[in-house]
Amino acid sequence: KRMRFKQRTNRIRESGPVGVTFIHVLSAASCVVTLYPMYYVLILSLSDPREAIHMKMSLLPQGGVYWESYRILLGDARLWRSYLNTLLYVAGNTLLMLATSVMGAYPLTYRKLYGRKLVNLFFLIPMYFSGGLIPTFLLITKLGLYNTPWAMILPTCFSVWNIILVKSYFNTIPESLREAARIDGANNYQILLRVFLPAAKPILAVVSVYTVVGVWNSWFNANVYLPTEKWQPLQMYLRRVLVQQTVDVTKDMGPEAAAAAALQNLSNVQMRYAMIIFTTLPVLLVYPFLQKYFVQGIMLGSLKE
Repeated sequence: KRMRFKQRTNRIRESGPVGVTFIHVLSAASCVVTLYPMYYVLILSLSDPREAIHMKMSLLPQGGVYWESYRILLGDARLWRSYLNTLLYVAGNTLLMLATSVMGAYPLTYRKLYGRKLVNLFFLIPMYFSGGLIPTFLLITKLGLYNTPWAMILPTCFSVWNIILVKSYFNTIPESLREAARIDGANNYQILLRVFLPAAKPILAVVSVYTVVGVWNSWFNANVYLPTEKWQPLQMYLRRVLVQQTVDVTKDMGPEAAAAAALQNLSNVQMRYAMIIFTTLPVLLVYPFLQKYFVQGIMLGSLKE
């Protein structure tokens, strides 16, 4: 009887062929629903402008493969300026976010730390209550960060959620490793750098992915704190082209190229699709390399305490 019961529990755990088939079908359907919009935009960005203006979906580019939109984008100096600004904000925010998350989480792993519960409470309050937009704007202005790149880096380089995530992961590291390092004469900095950080690569990858995607897609802070176009990120440029339609991408081209682009409606329809692909491509290329750490780190960091 016990053997039969074990076999039944194993069958239930493995879900059986019907359950496995259902999971595969559901996963495939989810992939199709997720990838369809991006593939739709990609096909329209490569189709002939006269075909793309009708916004009809097809498996292959209509009217042949058309690269002129991407050639125009590669020659747009304002776009590249926005690209460099975004890369600056992504790099600065990611490095500072990792530093603040680790330095905020590591001391809280000491259970005998004086005032540890008060510090945890102090961290939790800002997660539910904030000063609001106006006080934050006044603070940024008084600090002299308004209309500077620091307005996009310093206010967003600290996250209580990331600190809690890293702290939860640090708690999964055996305490015996810390004690062994102390016996060998290591101090707190050496324990952090040589014991905890090498073992925390998955959760650091999670924080990096969260930060990179969040900063890359951010535009609201730039809309509030960066009135001039000099330091505005890529998403602000994309917003002006797609939503406000205040940027003419053919402005800096020669007369012949501008006439051809205007004739084929590149700046009105197809150029927008090409710009969407062009601006999201870096994130799509980087994410697969961090997916393994992302899945492992988010499970261990959020479920174990």
